[in-house]
Amino acid sequence: QVQLVESGGGLVQSGGSLRLSCVASGATLGYYNIGWFRQASGKEREAVSCRSAPGDSTYYADSVKGRFTISRDNAKNTVYLQMNSLKPEDTAVYYCAADPEYYPDNDRCSADFSSWGQGTQVTVSS
Repeated sequence: QVQLVESGGGLVQSGGSLRLSCVASGATLGYYNIGWFRQASGKEREAVSCRSAPGDSTYYADSVKGRFTISRDNAKNTVYLQMNSLKPEDTAVYYCAADPEYYPDNDRCSADFSSWGQGTQVTVSS
């Protein structure tokens, strides 16, 4: 099973940018479908962006379309989430996830991933 470690979270002002990283170990991430999720205080975990292993499908939550971009660098075994034009409502703990079987599509991504990171806090001040 792949191990995942996120980094890059922090405190940023509204309108600012952050890039989250998720480094994988124990497996070749290029063979895995990947996802970024977030959980705000008192709310359920929600999918932010997901991408299939071959890259032929990518999901973005409506709330982040046009602002967030998911990408991966297979040579570095790393997944990224570039977050621009951040809003206070983006404040949450962000988690990366990976799974060799679960295949997200362009319109839907659920939490059916087998491997999860520990999360990184993103706080956007107004």
